Amino acid sequence: MSQMLSVVIPAHNEADSIPTALRGVYAALRAEGIDHEIVVVDDHCSDGTADVVHALAADDVPTARIVVNQGKGGFGLAVRCGLENYSGDAVAVMMADLSDSPDDLVEFWRTMQRTGADCVFGTRFSKGGRVIDYPAAKLRINRVANFGIRVLFGLRYDDVTNAFKMYRREVIDGVQPLLSHHFNLTVEIPLKAIVRGYTYAVVPNSWTNRSHGESKFKVKEMGSRYTFIILYCLLERLLSRGDYRRVPAGES
Repeated sequence: MSQMLSVVIPAHNEADSIPTALRGVYAALRAEGIDHEIVVVDDHCSDGTADVVHALAADDVPTARIVVNQGKGGFGLAVRCGLENYSGDAVAVMMADLSDSPDDLVEFWRTMQRTGADCVFGTRFSKGGRVIDYPAAKLRINRVANFGIRVLFGLRYDDVTNAFKMYRREVIDGVQPLLSHHFNLTVEIPLKAIVRGYTYAVVPNSWTNRSHGESKFKVKEMGSRYTFIILYCLLERLLSRGDYRRVPAGES
């Protein structure tokens, strides 16, 4: 039976960027015959983003639909709203500015289907990955943060902070409850998935800095929030005695 992929795209005032993103994702998935939906989360937009999405859905991106985040705003809360409203067998999170490549999205899906992995994680900094116009200060912070995570959790994976990842539905169900309100959600989900015993494959991906609008990520605001969620996941790994680990099918 054919499986469906959901793509969750959180959007806060992305009217200028969202047409390119939606058309790019739709064209790539349609060309490969991948059954899918594109769920755009309207995160308290005031620039008509929802109207743009509705128009695209009625015209040349028929798999797109809008979900409104009725609660408090914020990247993590918007993604969580999308994760409460998707219909697919697996879900990927992508950015509205198309910093992530639709071609890489296709490769993530093919990798998940080929390997049977529960998750597919992108890496921009291993062989085959690349970044274009990544701000130098953020890049230094990124590499230090990822090195620290690798040491703390004993991982070989080098890009945990990369937001571009794909999860099977059972993983999203299995990492609940989610706590993060902001960009630290991009660390909470994969670390919980790893700690709780879900399998993952790593695929090189590209990242390109946005050409419209401004980044919603603020380094000064995120440091303590990232630290909190990393320590939370580390404590679960060290002290929970496996209480939250997945139980493979056939075991009890």
